[in-house]
Amino acid sequence: MIMSWIWTGMVLLGILCGALSGRGGLLAPAALEGAQAGFTLAFSMAGAICLWSGVGRLMEAVGLTETLSRLFSPLLRRVFPSTKKDASLARDLSANICANLLGLGNAATPMGVQAARRLKQGETATDEMCRLIVLNTASIQLIPTNVAAVRSALGCAAPFDILPAVWLTSFTSAALGVCAAWLLGRIWKS
Repeated sequence: MIMSWIWTGMVLLGILCGALSGRGGLLAPAALEGAQAGFTLAFSMAGAICLWSGVGRLMEAVGLTETLSRLFSPLLRRVFPSTKKDASLARDLSANICANLLGLGNAATPMGVQAARRLKQGETATDEMCRLIVLNTASIQLIPTNVAAVRSALGCAAPFDILPAVWLTSFTSAALGVCAAWLLGRIWKS
């Protein structure tokens, strides 16, 4: 509901600015061009999202998610102690982390929602849930597929040349975010 008001306000503000600056006649062609560019971009990204979502399903079907869950278990147990008791939570978190590592925020969302539901206790967010949200927001990415798809769709010759910057920023933001969530969890309990 709020987004519809924000969107309407932006459109009305654009029309008002176009009319006041005497460029109202340029609004319709610009709107159509922007809509066409948005459709083209969304269509080109859909292929990459479908490919990597399929890879995620395939990983789950062949048991790779289960293997990754065991591989990630020492780390998951430290960050999410509830995984010691709940194997389904560990699987959901592992699948979520793997999807984020592949840069598939859209594919990671359903698994993150399932994990958050398992972590929920009453109406208040737990410390583990806050850490999950931080990790999903920071999203450590080894292969930023969505970003590469956008760059490729916009004509970039080397869409993956951003890898070192993505690795540095995603690892740093995730580490700082988890540390901040841990610290605030300790302070808040005091």
